[in-house]
Amino acid sequence: MTDPVFFVPSRRYTAGEVATLTGSTLANPAYADTVIETIASAIEGGDNALVFVEGKRHASLMADLRAAAVLCPIELADKAPTGVAVLVNPRAQQAFAFVGRMMFPAAATPAPSTSERGISPQAHIDPTAAIEPGAIIEAGAVVGPDVAIGSGTVVAPNAVIGASCRIGRDSYIGPNVAVQYALIGNRVIIHGGARVGQDGFGFVPGAKGPERMPQIGRVVIQDDVEIGSNTTVDRGAMADTIIGEGTKIDNLVQIAHNVRIGRGCVIAGQCGISGSVTLGDFVMLGGRVGIADHITVGDRVQVAASSGLMYDIPAGERWAGMPAQPMRDFFRELSAIRAFTKSSKGDKNG
Repeated sequence: MTDPVFFVPSRRYTAGEVATLTGSTLANPAYADTVIETIASAIEGGDNALVFVEGKRHASLMADLRAAAVLCPIELADKAPTGVAVLVNPRAQQAFAFVGRMMFPAAATPAPSTSERGISPQAHIDPTAAIEPGAIIEAGAVVGPDVAIGSGTVVAPNAVIGASCRIGRDSYIGPNVAVQYALIGNRVIIHGGARVGQDGFGFVPGAKGPERMPQIGRVVIQDDVEIGSNTTVDRGAMADTIIGEGTKIDNLVQIAHNVRIGRGCVIAGQCGISGSVTLGDFVMLGGRVGIADHITVGDRVQVAASSGLMYDIPAGERWAGMPAQPMRDFFRELSAIRAFTKSSKGDKNG
């Protein structure tokens, strides 16, 4: 049995074409006709591959590079081996990603699981649902009453779209996704197993234990958002849970009720965002960050992995630790602990 090839390049490119498309400078124009057939990491490379190298700590990769062409900043351009086309670009990784999306479009946007087009006869579609021509509803999907789905959107097998939900155009709702009480924009990707719009964790003390507080809000997901597999997004209690345009959310993230996430945020796997948290625009959360309820995080804040946020963070700051604090204070404290530990060991040995 031969190994399957899952991703086939759309076509070959020359180094000259890549330079033009990415705004790069070809260090040696004699290599303009060098053929590029795939992309690869700089460590693995390949005779017909395009790779990228950037940053001082990766400069050592240039000497033994095996590739057809390399994207790199100007300070590394003269370190490439002879025979490798050097494409100079100050944002080498971004240029590499752009070329990768062109060469392997199927890897950049999820595709239907089956060869079906239009509405599968094995899907359950309520008669009152409005599905634009060009949408694909695959076998086993359930589309409830009064749902609207735009052209170019794919609803994958066994996905469930609850009553009155709205999904824009060119979006993707992955296998076994459940969507309810939600308004979803254009070009949104929701990967398999995610849950959107279930009730939030809202209870009040009662004589016999916790009693449920009705959750009557919605989830609003703006354009170009991506939500990873098995992530959960609770609907709002009274107000809406909102995810701003262009935000990217990893797998296994919990977003509680009434959370408001700004534009262009990046949230890594296993983060937990408690109720009524507000994230500004372009916030970056490392993996396993936990945020207490009602916290406000300013624009362009960066939070290191495994941090626990218990206080508001002003715009533009970098925090780390458990509980989280400004990163400079975190490292100063860490250095002091290490120095104390070494001193204590020295005293014992003495």
